[in-house]
This record gives sequence, C-alpha cells and structure tokens, in this order.
Amino acid sequence: MHRLHVLLMLLTFLMTGLQPALAEPAQGQTGLKPKVIFFDVNETLLDLESMRQSVGAALGGRQDLLPLWFSTMLHHSLVESATEQYHDFGTVGTAALLMVARNHGIALGEEQARSAIVTPLLRLPAHPEVREGLQALKNRGYTLVTLTNSTRRGVQTQLENAGLADLFADNLSIEEIRLYKPHLRTYRWAAERMGAKLEETLLVAAHGWDIAGAKAAGMPAIFVARPGQTLYPLAAEPDRTVRDIRELAEVLGSR
Repeated sequence: MHRLHVLLMLLTFLMTGLQPALAEPAQGQTGLKPKVIFFDVNETLLDLESMRQSVGAALGGRQDLLPLWFSTMLHHSLVESATEQYHDFGTVGTAALLMVARNHGIALGEEQARSAIVTPLLRLPAHPEVREGLQALKNRGYTLVTLTNSTRRGVQTQLENAGLADLFADNLSIEEIRLYKPHLRTYRWAAERMGAKLEETLLVAAHGWDIAGAKAAGMPAIFVARPGQTLYPLAAEPDRTVRDIRELAEVLGSR
C-alpha cells in the first residue's frame, strides 16, 4: 500500500509538471512580440479561388489542375535558385502552366497561358477577415511588411486592388536578391533589409514550405491554416497555428 501511495504521488507530480508544456498559449500570450511581421501574400492574405476559372479555362476546363500548376511553379522557382538563374515569378508561372498543359495533352499557347495567370493574379480579393486583422495589428504598434516571390511592382498592384496597400510599411520582393523562398538567404536578407535581427521578426504564411524555410533560417513563424493547406511534417514546427488573420491579431495582442 505504501508503494502504491508513493507511485500515485509521483504520477501526480509528473502530470502537474507537464501541464504548462501541454497547454495552449493563452490569448495574446504567444511570447512573440516581433519588431517586424513579414506576410506571405498569395493564399495567406489573398484568396486564390478566383484564379480557378481562368487557369481552368486555359487548361480546357480542368480547374482541378490548379494545385498541380501552383506546385509545378514552386518546384521550378527552386530550380531557378539552385541553378543560379532568375526569371520573374510570372514567367516561371507561365512556363509551369505550359508544362501542365503539355503533360495532359491540352493545347495552350504562351500568350494565352500568361494572360490566364497574370491578369487574375493582380486582381485577387483579400480573404474576408484580412483587412480587419491587419488593421488591428497595425493599430497595436506592429510593423507589417510583405515578403513574396512575386515582383515588387506586382505585389504592390495586388495590395492596391485588394484594398490593403495602406496597411504595410514596405513590400519586399525576392527579385532584389534573385533567390526564391524558401531559400534560407531570403529570410535572413529580409530581416537585415528591415534592420532587425531574425529573432525580432516573424513570418506569417499559409504554406508549409514557407514556414519550413523561415524556421530553418532562424525566423519565428506562424502558420495560417487555410483550407487545403498543411505543414511539412519533416520540418520544424511553427511557433503557433491560427485559423486566419483575425485570430493572429488576437493571439499576438499589443506590441
């Protein structure tokens, strides 16, 4: 009986000690108070759903091929970095769409492919909660900056068309260093560009590959769990996962 009592006391002690580690961070208490918050744009802030029609039409009505096109574009942007080449994201995207079309026996010309991507990409709407969430973060003293694989001019046009341009202090494009995310140097360059240490920054993204890159570079990261998006299970865990930008503002609280 005495031995059982000791075992029960030990079990209670261990469980009590584990509770803080298992508990979810309280609202507004993530421990993250970044000097700069970097935001991915496409899918994280802007809704890609409207692109399904244009890309699907270009692919003979195959809207289901949009995810394949996007992953092919990302794949070959990394080929660009690995082989020390650089073509802007729109050009890589056009090439990727042509590849998908050819692999599925769909006739598609280069100009048709480019117009199916570039025009709708520049006019993507923001997810419904984004404006409110970003405004709350800005009101609380956070510096908001975009960090994208798109050209600087392209992302500025996107933000203006989506009604978000006034919320950002700057828009950083990898075209300046010609290395696509998730290359580690892109995150380190972004922090340096904004005069901050990596640990003083934060990446917010809805793509597991982007989170993986930031964490490997030493940058804290929060994953936005948009429908259809998931984390890469072999990479480091994000510092937090949120449903959307409104929840991001809630968990970060005031700076």
